[in-house]
Amino acid sequence: MFFHHRLIKKTEERSIISAIKEAEKDTSGEIRVHIERRCPEEDPVARAIFIFDAIGMFDTAQRNGVLVYVSLKSKKFAIIGDVGINSVVNPGFWDGAKNILAQCFSNGQIAEGITQAVLLTGKQLKEFFPHKDDDVNEQPDEISYGK
Repeated sequence: MFFHHRLIKKTEERSIISAIKEAEKDTSGEIRVHIERRCPEEDPVARAIFIFDAIGMFDTAQRNGVLVYVSLKSKKFAIIGDVGINSVVNPGFWDGAKNILAQCFSNGQIAEGITQAVLLTGKQLKEFFPHKDDDVNEQPDEISYGK
């Protein structure tokens, strides 16, 4: 369903994947990143919800998956969490990560913004979903790509 069209450099991809692995060391939450060229929806949150479902992000024991969605050419992004997260955090929970993304994007630092947002997300999730000794990685750490 999804294609890799070299939307980001290989070094940037490795940096983002490394941030995902690092962020997940402190939380049982599952963080994924999806990047595509254009957002086919007016609202990036609607697209993120579609992608969340399409890549099986709902398939975690605690329903604590997070998707960082980025559309490069459309210059849109969204951060959404599953019901397990949304039922325990306050409405502005994602604002810090969104602000990082917005600031870095405005400076043309897409990969840096994603990396920093992922690391912050991991730190925030730790409070509600700390990493446990028996925790297993329920979602792949690789970036998924759209058209």
